[in-house]
Amino acid sequence: MPTLRIAQDAAADELLSRDPLALLIGMLLDQQFPMERAFGAPRLLADRLGVDTLSAEQLASMDPDELVGIFQGPPALHRYPGSMAGRTQQVCRALVADHDGQVPGLWADEPTGAVLLKRLQALPGFGAQKSRIFLALLGKQYGVTPDGWREAAGDYGADGSRRSVADITGPESLAEVRAFKQEQKQAAKAARQPTGK
Repeated sequence: MPTLRIAQDAAADELLSRDPLALLIGMLLDQQFPMERAFGAPRLLADRLGVDTLSAEQLASMDPDELVGIFQGPPALHRYPGSMAGRTQQVCRALVADHDGQVPGLWADEPTGAVLLKRLQALPGFGAQKSRIFLALLGKQYGVTPDGWREAAGDYGADGSRRSVADITGPESLAEVRAFKQEQKQAAKAARQPTGK
């Protein structure tokens, strides 16, 4: 079992380390929301459901309004608890329909990195970038290393990079990833500025 240190909270990271569904939901929630809180949310979700491990079947079959209430908290599991509760339920329904409700079903047949990337992109809420980051996270920290995973993950799969959650192993690397993201934002902002003549 891997030892993840993404949420920077012992209980949250312990769940992420042993529960692939918790890790997948954390990745789903990692947008427009602080990274540590996104990856800490599955622990809060499990606590509110009174379970030790999250179940795609349980989440897929819940009353949507009840799930929204759980996401709303307080504290809320995301800045947009309603839409993210719905997205979480969609992901769980897709897992139940296509992978027997098991996240490892995505890679159990040992697909290539490119095939696993396509499977991730087929999940609701997992666009190209999020799927590449999650593939890199699986490869770098979760021991899921199908042939060609680094290539399929693109820059996120590069050894020694500090680009994303895939590279966070503690407070120091979290700070490095934050600094990289800040640089990217500033570069994008500068590129949008009109140039003087």
